[in-house]
Amino acid sequence: MDFAVDGITCAACMPVIEQGLKREPGIDEARVNLTNRRLTVHWREAETTPQRIVQRLSALGFRAFPFDPKAVEGEEVREARFLLQCLGVAGFAMMNIMLLSVSVWSGNISDITQEQRDFFHWVSALIAVPAVAYAGRPFFRSARMAIAARQLNMDVPISLGVLLAVGMSLVETAHHGTHAYFDSAVMLLFFLLAGRYFEQLMRRKTRAVAGNIAALKAETAVKLLPDGALRQVPIAAVVAGDRVLVRPGERVSVDGLVLDGRSSLDQSLVTGETLPQEVAAGDTVYAGTLNLVGPLTIEVRAAAKGTLLDEVTRLLETALEARSNYRRLADRAAALYSPVVHLTAILTLTGWILAGLAWQPALIIAITVLIITCPCALGLAIPAVQVVASGALFKANVLLQSGDALERLAEADTIVFDKTGTLTLPDLAADVAEDMPAGDLALAASLAAASHHPLARALVAAVPDAPPVTDAREEAGRGVLALVDGIEARLGSLAFCDAEAEGAAVAARHPDASLIAFRHGETCHVFAIRQQLRPDAEAVVAALSRAGLQLEILSGDRPEAVAPVAAALGIPVARGGLKPADKIERLDALKAAGRKVLMVGDGLNDAPALARAHVSMSPITAVHLTQAAADAVFLGDRLAPVAHAVAVSRTALVLMKQNLWLAVVYNAIAVPIAIAGWVTPLIAALAMSGSSVIVTANALRARQGRL
Repeated sequence: MDFAVDGITCAACMPVIEQGLKREPGIDEARVNLTNRRLTVHWREAETTPQRIVQRLSALGFRAFPFDPKAVEGEEVREARFLLQCLGVAGFAMMNIMLLSVSVWSGNISDITQEQRDFFHWVSALIAVPAVAYAGRPFFRSARMAIAARQLNMDVPISLGVLLAVGMSLVETAHHGTHAYFDSAVMLLFFLLAGRYFEQLMRRKTRAVAGNIAALKAETAVKLLPDGALRQVPIAAVVAGDRVLVRPGERVSVDGLVLDGRSSLDQSLVTGETLPQEVAAGDTVYAGTLNLVGPLTIEVRAAAKGTLLDEVTRLLETALEARSNYRRLADRAAALYSPVVHLTAILTLTGWILAGLAWQPALIIAITVLIITCPCALGLAIPAVQVVASGALFKANVLLQSGDALERLAEADTIVFDKTGTLTLPDLAADVAEDMPAGDLALAASLAAASHHPLARALVAAVPDAPPVTDAREEAGRGVLALVDGIEARLGSLAFCDAEAEGAAVAARHPDASLIAFRHGETCHVFAIRQQLRPDAEAVVAALSRAGLQLEILSGDRPEAVAPVAAALGIPVARGGLKPADKIERLDALKAAGRKVLMVGDGLNDAPALARAHVSMSPITAVHLTQAAADAVFLGDRLAPVAHAVAVSRTALVLMKQNLWLAVVYNAIAVPIAIAGWVTPLIAALAMSGSSVIVTANALRARQGRL
């Protein structure tokens, strides 16, 4: 069963859910995916029920709903909007209360009267109380749910510190006290909300996985009945052994065997094969491929279930769940934070009361301990670096889709590239001889403009303003022909244009290319249609190698098309003709050898591998499903963003660790001082804010990543 879980605020919630459910009889496994808050539960029907699972989640402090990707994404958008509203309220209140507090601070060392001070305090209270009540809801709600489930999380001490600071400030104001701590409480909320909003923003993934798969799946099929009639039926009504008709321009709806017809199939989304594949009777075809030219009659082997597309989906989901237990450094530190802080504050209060101090000053000291140790520096240690590093990567045309992508990018020691659309540009290009007459090239491009074949599009790109020949006729799987100036002109296969001899010479020069011929009377030209390397691919691959990264190519394209690319780039390990499961197998082998793999790919067949890898990237030209599975997306025709992402992330990880140590050192110094009663809650808030400033200033260095 899959659930969408409400109430997950950080990675610390994941073990609470997983371990809490595994203790229940009948539950074999529980896995939480933090990025989309998806919970997958494997259970034995004879020993438990879905109702008990939901009840147990409720007892742990979480609400469960049926998992719907669109509903989850909508909830994430609403939560982001809510956090932004809370952040705006806290920021507005903080700025105004700080203006009032400056007057009080300066007046306390000059000539402010008690009445004036009380007035400023009451005005601050009128701003702070409703602001805290509104802006503190994300923390209060989480803390309430944790306490109800008899758990402690980071939001419990935050809520206690804020509420006690506001409560004590009201008491101090009512008793004409010199100090009030409204500014401390609201400032604390503002900093923590900023960190929470960024974490939530980075965690959101526009995954619409079901929608992307549905875009490739045909919902209906044209079924051939025994009497020869055609009937359009839902794909669920098609079974193995049936015959279906797939017309030009339609997606193949089943896995099966071609019985009749000849056509070209675009399999790039499914297999990664760059070039259209000619198919005829006896060839195997897969669901999700696009029929380009002629009608095909197919005998069904798998339809609604069991297709290659279903296998891709299954591998993707399995890989995503396998990666869901990654723990961020800050969350691991925070797991020990809450109980230690609460225990320290309670012991401080008890100790001072036993030492003879009145309860009111003892409580103020305990509040000071809660505030000075509130996890602002800890909470910002990771997000602050992420903000700066993400901004630097954005300028380098890299968009992060995962909050912990930086950490995993920095850990990568192996990069596995797909070839098609990754090391090469996504569009095909035609090699045109320099001595080819412009008139012949224009005529060839005009014939190409009248064709639906993908190879013809590459020729059209060479002369984009060439008008299509109006009376051209296309022969499925062969080419296009027309009469031009009373002479037949042809564009298509070598055999169609009687150009085998000319084609042999071109094939010898370009063994990895597809050939398309043009003939007009006695004039004959053969074009090599192939993919081009990204313009900076050689330089980037060399830089990555110098940085000590192990490089490989795993491609669904033909081995003879992969080998020249690997040789040109100097990548020692290159494999072609791989299916999704083959890529997964290689990644698992690298993982077993202790390697941490960055997978870079763009095809649908790369999506499971992207999700299975330690970290992943895809170009913006990738299919939607592949982009959704990737941790980062890069823009443009250059490969440099991959190297830049690795460089910035390595710098960022070092800074994250430094920030965590800064937070630890800060607490080691500040906590004893607070316990001793040497600081007030106001000074504690300033110290806490100061630690945040130091952490943020250190994070600014993440912009200077170098390989």
